[in-house]
Amino acid sequence: MLPEQRRRKILELLQEEGSAKVAYLKELFSVTEPTIRQDLAKLEEEGHLVRSHGGAFLKTIPSQVRNLHLQHRENMDKKARIGKKAIEFIKDGDSIILDSGTTTTEVANHLENAQNLNIVTSAINIALIVGSRFNTQVMMTGGEFKPPTLSVTGEKAAKFFDNSIFACKLFLAATGVSAEGLITYPGLSDIPLKKAMIGATQEVFLVADSTKMGKIAFASLGPIELVNHLITDSEIEDKYVRMFEGRGIDVIIAD
Repeated sequence: MLPEQRRRKILELLQEEGSAKVAYLKELFSVTEPTIRQDLAKLEEEGHLVRSHGGAFLKTIPSQVRNLHLQHRENMDKKARIGKKAIEFIKDGDSIILDSGTTTTEVANHLENAQNLNIVTSAINIALIVGSRFNTQVMMTGGEFKPPTLSVTGEKAAKFFDNSIFACKLFLAATGVSAEGLITYPGLSDIPLKKAMIGATQEVFLVADSTKMGKIAFASLGPIELVNHLITDSEIEDKYVRMFEGRGIDVIIAD
């Protein structure tokens, strides 16, 4: 991997996790500690992060957490349409799981008219949105705090679903879907949680805008066959519609 590519992957990881240790990045990218330190110095020089003892953290984290702002705010018009479309598949009385992320937050934002929902989420901001409604029961997983997504993650969060939770629908976020049909994310910490969510639900809706198609992040959750439906926007390329439908997945277009 070229240095520029590696630094881009490091920045994507920090935008997802908030911080990272040099030792972890060294193992992740199979390079030396001096190489990682040089990468972090370059990213700090460009204004993306702040180096700390043994690692680095995203520069925007303090203000973002104070103001409850999510990191990924691009393509919000597409995400809002996807969120609005998703609620057509949520019925009064449903038990649902909402993954963390900007698109799933848009699903939560459009749930104001739903009645008697049981919602499980790993996202603190989503819990605050839906928890303000008196006719909704909200449960949160435990786990390690991830500032960029205002969520909790890791093995402890995944264990929340062991033998105790079963939902009729999961609304799953993704960083990218590769051309080969792999669902990808910048870091490894969310993978056990997302697998546990999938295992605890009857029906999986992947909510991902068209810009996620063909994008490859560092860690793979697995093939798109893990989901039953894709809810996306009208700008998705035909080749990706054919890929999903050819592998038995329903493609739902948000107008």
